[in-house]
Amino acid sequence: MIHSLSGGVLADGGFYEFAKVRVGETPRWYLNGCGAAAGDRVLVPFGGGSAEGVVERTESCTAQTAPCPFKRAAEIIAVLEKPLTSGAPHDTIKKS
Repeated sequence: MIHSLSGGVLADGGFYEFAKVRVGETPRWYLNGCGAAAGDRVLVPFGGGSAEGVVERTESCTAQTAPCPFKRAAEIIAVLEKPLTSGAPHDTIKKS
């Protein structure tokens, strides 16, 4: 761990996976701890609840080069599978 002269931590040296997820017309960046890939449907925190979105792209970044403020980044809740049949009423959560 590297400290600045003023006593703060400069870097933790770790890399983090981020995913740009589009919910409706709104794109947002989320921490991607579940291994989602571009094109995957995911469940994300959104507007005080949760919503389904689609991953547009992923990036590997440090906390300092993250595409959004790292300490305020929310995590993807789950990757969703497509229904087994076209008439299926509910999505299922992909098991890892």
